[in-house]
Amino acid sequence: MDFLFNTNVQFFLAAYLIGGIPFGLLLAKKFAGVNIKENGSGSIGATNVLRVVKENNPSLAKKLGAATLALDALKGVLVLVIAYFIGLSEATLWGIAVLAVIGHCFSPYLNFEGGKGVATGMGVMMFMLPYETVIALIIWAVGAKTIKISSLSSLLGLLALIISSFYIHPQIAHAPIVLIGFILFYKHIPNIIRILQGKEKRVI
Repeated sequence: MDFLFNTNVQFFLAAYLIGGIPFGLLLAKKFAGVNIKENGSGSIGATNVLRVVKENNPSLAKKLGAATLALDALKGVLVLVIAYFIGLSEATLWGIAVLAVIGHCFSPYLNFEGGKGVATGMGVMMFMLPYETVIALIIWAVGAKTIKISSLSSLLGLLALIISSFYIHPQIAHAPIVLIGFILFYKHIPNIIRILQGKEKRVI
């Protein structure tokens, strides 16, 4: 068990365990009295919080959706910021980023189920690759405004981030970026199938 005293390992565990906190589920249960895993799409993310809570309380839905988005984004950044300021290597920071996303998507508190990972991925990428993330957010915002399909807008933004990273930072190792992208695309497979079938719900 000596490896648990290794600083990198401690931060990796913290990233996974904090990343796994299902804020959307907790907030919806606490303030709206609903279990979002049993309603809507069953996801624990901000979009499903908004969709489910909106049925009974539109005003509260917006607040809880925004809070879920912010907390899911910040939970990955929190560990990264601490690791950065104590001087851990860039490779370790990328490991933390990946594990925060894995924690959200495969939460240890939900029998290794979880959300789509978009907000958490956005948070860690904003810290690691701010320019690419801004590009991704612009693409996402345009898609959200015009297409009004949350999953498709998110996937387009993710694709823009991955592609732009090869142009803006060609010198870095892209494996962690591609891995995070793969996880997010994997978690969106049901959405992709519904998009192709024309059955994916729009956010109104």
